[in-house]
Order: sequence, then structure tokens, then C-alpha cells
Amino acid sequence: MNATDKLFSVAGTAKNPDGTVKVRFANDLVARIKILNKAGCTDINLVELPQSMTKLQALQYLTEQGITEGDAGFAVSNKLAEKAKVAKKGEVKVKATKAPAKSKKATKAVTAEQVLAAVAQ
Repeated sequence: MNATDKLFSVAGTAKNPDGTVKVRFANDLVARIKILNKAGCTDINLVELPQSMTKLQALQYLTEQGITEGDAGFAVSNKLAEKAKVAKKGEVKVKATKAPAKSKKATKAVTAEQVLAAVAQ
């Protein structure tokens, strides 16, 4: 399981003590809030997701829920753009091309009778 497959049940934003706003992901809402408070974070806005989601899905959900205002919205949209770019990197583009023409050298069809006649000689 790589990092993009990991699922989370909680997502949101919090302001670090230095004033930067970051997007946060977790699986336990109460424990995550306690950790962020202890670290001195403010403006903690975490929500429980309707089901477990990847980071990309959670960011899309947060955008759908209207977290688009101020620093929190900026952080969510930046992280969404970053995750979408990473997800797109994993996609493989397939270009359709024409099948190559058959070789002009035709193979000679040999019947069973011809093989038996050759062996008998």
C-alpha cells in the first residue's frame, strides 16, 4: 500500500503557531484535536468524513462542503492541486496507432500430404 492509498476518516485545517494554515488528516477526531492543541495550533476546523477517503477524495469533499474562504480555503485548494498533480502522474496515456502492414514475404502453406511426401523421399 503506497501513501496515496491510505484512508482517513477526518480532514480539515488548522493554523500553526507560526501563522501558517495547513490541511490535516487523521482517523481519530478527538485525539487529533488534542495533539493540535498541545502543539499550539489555533483555528482548528476538522470534520468527520462520510466514509474513509484518500487525501485527494477528502480534499475534494472539503471543497464541496464550502471550505473555500480565507487561509483555510487557500490551503485546501493548494493541497488539492498538489494531490491532483501527483494522481495524474500515475496515469498512463495510450496512443492508438495503426497496426503494421503484414510482411510482403508470404509464408508458403504446406499441406500434410506434402510433408509426408517430403519425408518419404
